[in-house]
Amino acid sequence: MLDTKNLNRMQIFTIIWMGQLVSLLGSRMTRFALMIWAYQQTGSATTLALIGFFAWVPYIVLSPVAGVWVDRLDRRWVLILSDVGSGVLTLLVIGLFQLGSLAIWHIYLLEAASSLFDAFQGPAYVAATSTLLPKASYGRANGMRSLAQDGTMILAPIMAGALLPFIGIGGIMLIDVATFLVAVFTLGVIHLPTAYGGSETAGKPAFGEELRFGFRYIFTRKGLLGLMALFMGIEFFATLTYFSVMPALILARTGGNERALGIVQATLGAAGVVGGLLMSIFGLPRRKIHAVCGLCALSFLGGDLLFAIGRTVPHWMLASAVAAVFIPFISGANRTIWQTKVAPQFQGRVLAVSNMFTNAPKPFAYLLAGPLADRWFGPAMQPNGALAPFFGWIVGTGPGAGIGLMFVGTAILGALMSLSGYLFRAVRQVEDELPDYDAEEHNQSEFPFIAAAPIDGELTG
Repeated sequence: MLDTKNLNRMQIFTIIWMGQLVSLLGSRMTRFALMIWAYQQTGSATTLALIGFFAWVPYIVLSPVAGVWVDRLDRRWVLILSDVGSGVLTLLVIGLFQLGSLAIWHIYLLEAASSLFDAFQGPAYVAATSTLLPKASYGRANGMRSLAQDGTMILAPIMAGALLPFIGIGGIMLIDVATFLVAVFTLGVIHLPTAYGGSETAGKPAFGEELRFGFRYIFTRKGLLGLMALFMGIEFFATLTYFSVMPALILARTGGNERALGIVQATLGAAGVVGGLLMSIFGLPRRKIHAVCGLCALSFLGGDLLFAIGRTVPHWMLASAVAAVFIPFISGANRTIWQTKVAPQFQGRVLAVSNMFTNAPKPFAYLLAGPLADRWFGPAMQPNGALAPFFGWIVGTGPGAGIGLMFVGTAILGALMSLSGYLFRAVRQVEDELPDYDAEEHNQSEFPFIAAAPIDGELTG
């Protein structure tokens, strides 16, 4: 391992971040390649939507349990084992592909199994960051995470699209396995501070008590509860079009042109990188709730409408830029609020519960999106369809027009959902009325086991 005495905490975080960035790049290259393959097999928007559905259901179900283990275990090992598990799954898919036995349902199964590891990895990554860094560095760290998310959105489709003709899907997935090894190596050479959220004098509480803790922590804090509910609505409308059937919109309107889809997805990532750079230069607004509500409304209203009316790649590139440039501010502000209001030693289980509820609408949106596009809006927006006379002037008719009309709906409803956060005082004033974790005196009768649990300040492995 590296001699952590010669590294400051931001340098250690940067090492972890670099490994996770490389791993994320490989995963997104594989996902892009498999998505193209799946659409080529079926030509159905429902197929792409179901990939998203299976990617989220196990994650949602397992998240609260995973959160307890994240707080109980060495978070470095949680991250390592999650990467190893995902790498093994990719190797199994490579074997099926090489044998000529790969089927659509195998991809569904891969997404479901991968999401089990993601349920551990996501909270562990955030909680490890909070334990490692001081509060003053949370914004910078979240900006780096956004940069990784958006940067890989640029590189993954470009690299996968360029390499597919030469090395095929099997080669892309082998690159993915190599990136998992890089992530494991970076985690293996550093130490992380430990932060167990129970009382050492009283002993560890029962697993069920810790499992309930995450729920009780959020539901007794109206500001966090309202913020979580707000994001449930935001994620539903974003998933209904942007995450589920946007690739089908591009492919349908370009005759299956995978290069066009790659350009649009790369533009989404580029806009996100620009947003991340702007956030790193100017920082988040002093009142971060404005980034959550106001900028999210702008992202929906501008981005989704431009996707809806677009007919060419330049139009969709503009839509991508408008939609994605605000996302680092939105996600960074939301994550920073949670990190400052929830003590690091409790973030595993609390954030896992938040993730479960926030992402719970996604499977329903994925299930709705495919049939709505293929069976209702799609036929209705054909040249002689029932809705074509009313909305054809906005989104056109023919292939992809039905999905375009769906984007019109999410532009309006998503913007209204985002702005609704201002209607509730607990959400609007969450930064002022809910104390930061280091200023809050916990109610011992409510949470009897959380006192006397200081974060271990030493970088012990």
